[in-house]
Amino acid sequence: MKILKTFVFLFAVLTVTNSFSQQSLFSPLQFTNGKGDTLNYRFLFPDFNPSRKYPLVIFLHGSGEKGNDNVSQLKWGVLNFATDYNLKIYKPFVIAPQCPINQTWSNFKRDLDFAYNDTATKVCDLIFALIDSTIKKFPIDTDRIYITGLSMGGIGTFDFIIRRPNLFAAAAPVCGAGDISKVNVIKHIPMWLFHGAEDPTVDAKYSLAMVNALTKAGAHPGYTQYPTVGHFSWIAAYSDPMFMDWLFSQNKANNKK
Repeated sequence: MKILKTFVFLFAVLTVTNSFSQQSLFSPLQFTNGKGDTLNYRFLFPDFNPSRKYPLVIFLHGSGEKGNDNVSQLKWGVLNFATDYNLKIYKPFVIAPQCPINQTWSNFKRDLDFAYNDTATKVCDLIFALIDSTIKKFPIDTDRIYITGLSMGGIGTFDFIIRRPNLFAAAAPVCGAGDISKVNVIKHIPMWLFHGAEDPTVDAKYSLAMVNALTKAGAHPGYTQYPTVGHFSWIAAYSDPMFMDWLFSQNKANNKK
């Protein structure tokens, strides 16, 4: 029993240490758009060669991680992109912005089941400006820009790809929702949706409705619904190596063929 307790303790220490180590790989930065608006974000730099091109991942956190500490957005999911394996094999740049307390990623008509609103939120505009700036400063493969997010970030993922449908090579909304009337705008984007069947916060029916609408429009979305999972479907989604393989294999140049 003593040996078992020692093992459990050491395992816990190693897990926490590894988590802090991964967090330290994300540089705390702030983006300013020149109009007085600022955005806190974390930026993961891979071991890059300026003469090569690398993928860029945009990660949108959930509502529980809003704030201005520029730390909370690292709580769920995004650290999986900074594992030794992913940094060795895929070498992604990753932008993990933090949404301010009184703002949200997406703008939709809440009384109409996530109906799209033409006006983007301020934080959405800032993120697009940050993406454009990052493309200019770093060797980003513009055929391999991906977006994913969980809960509020899953809803934001749909909002962002509708606003810039030609920017992203793939999208992975986790326990999200979107405007199914806009599927013709985004049906060309490879997608893999994730949801928990017992989600009490964002009903799985929203992901199912989007999958059905995309399929009817001629798209081929992936969909994983975890049968006994509630709102925390992102734990399984981002730890799935098949998901990482799928995401980083998507390329707009190939999608056009």
